[in-house]
Amino acid sequence: MNFRNPSPSGIVLIVLYFVLSHHSFAQIKEVTAIKADALITGTGSVMDGSVTVIIEGDKIVSAGKAAQIKIPSNAKVIDLKGHTLLPGFIDTHTHLASIDNDGGDLAALKETPAHGAIYGTINAKKTLEAGFTTVREAGSLGYVDVALRESINRGLIPGPRIYASGPALGTTGGHADVNGWSPFLDLPGTGAIVDGEDEVRRQVRLNVKFGADHIKIVATGGILSVGDAVGAPQMTEEELEAAVSEAKRLGRKVMAHAHAGDGLLAAVKAGVASIDHGSLVDDRAVEEMKARGTYLVPTLIILEEIVKDGEKKGVPAYALEKARAIAAERRVRLKTAFKAGVLFALGTDATSDIHGRNGEEFAYMTEILGATPLEAITIGTINAAKLIGAENEIGSIERGKLADIVAVPGDPLKNIRLLEKPAFVMKGGKVFLSW
Repeated sequence: MNFRNPSPSGIVLIVLYFVLSHHSFAQIKEVTAIKADALITGTGSVMDGSVTVIIEGDKIVSAGKAAQIKIPSNAKVIDLKGHTLLPGFIDTHTHLASIDNDGGDLAALKETPAHGAIYGTINAKKTLEAGFTTVREAGSLGYVDVALRESINRGLIPGPRIYASGPALGTTGGHADVNGWSPFLDLPGTGAIVDGEDEVRRQVRLNVKFGADHIKIVATGGILSVGDAVGAPQMTEEELEAAVSEAKRLGRKVMAHAHAGDGLLAAVKAGVASIDHGSLVDDRAVEEMKARGTYLVPTLIILEEIVKDGEKKGVPAYALEKARAIAAERRVRLKTAFKAGVLFALGTDATSDIHGRNGEEFAYMTEILGATPLEAITIGTINAAKLIGAENEIGSIERGKLADIVAVPGDPLKNIRLLEKPAFVMKGGKVFLSW
């Protein structure tokens, strides 16, 4: 064939040649086989003895006992002898764009979303290498979490799969506002400040317009905010319902910051997907959450750290006082809710130096909630995937799921703290950590 001066029919053949060649190469996917000593699927089942997982491209094609799975001749074999395989962990409450104390007003006054983008780039890598292959962001100014998500998806930076929220929706003077300063200063919020149903609906629409996968609202007071009690309601029932109905209309779920009291119960009744923190969740809310299938994301590590060494970390005195006042009762209430059958999903509220230490939440779940190690793992895998609506893609090691796989040396069912330092992390079939 004359490629320099082809005839019309020759041009057709050349085009077909390149199209078919490209198609042929595009169908070739790398095959990987992972061998290990045990497999925790994420669905509550455990396989002991030699196990094998076969991955083609970014998907799992088979997983089970080694004797029942034939390794393809063209497979790259990763031998993790002495290790247990688990699904990639999922943290449903992170703040990747933060690096200092989350409640520090000075950061809100001095920094811009550009700082958050730099922090987020650092924290995303730490989080992924801690075994957390997916996170749900819980409020990010300037849509930094959306930018991080896109940068990670494009392969520009390493990081977990991100479900972004954009700025949280809070009310004037509430937990998402910056309080206690002169009324003559025009200060930014730590989220989007909205008052009334119309402003709530508009902000939900803006967040979705600019790339949010879900919506975060602030339903009660908080620990790291000035002048509000943790159980103080901060949105009217009409505002809560506006947020949930508008998000639902746009195909989004709502997560609600809520610690206690009538504000927490109102958020549940409005139809939020999860109550995040839920520190003093009471019997009324427990029954309502069970009836509606509302998840509780307890963010255990953050308050434990504030109580333990918050003063050393520079947590303001007012926040230390609030944290210490609820710490003991919080443990009782959260354990009661867990034992009563409320659905739980893992979330850390990762800020400051908690980024990269997300796996410590598993041990807190066994200590505070009374969960078994297997229950804790399920809370941090398939339960979390169901909360964010991604259980068909992630959360368990099963045929057809994305190849998000973590390995730890030894048996985490005997020592849950092994989950704090994975030896191997794969996301979507690509290895990001291997010791």
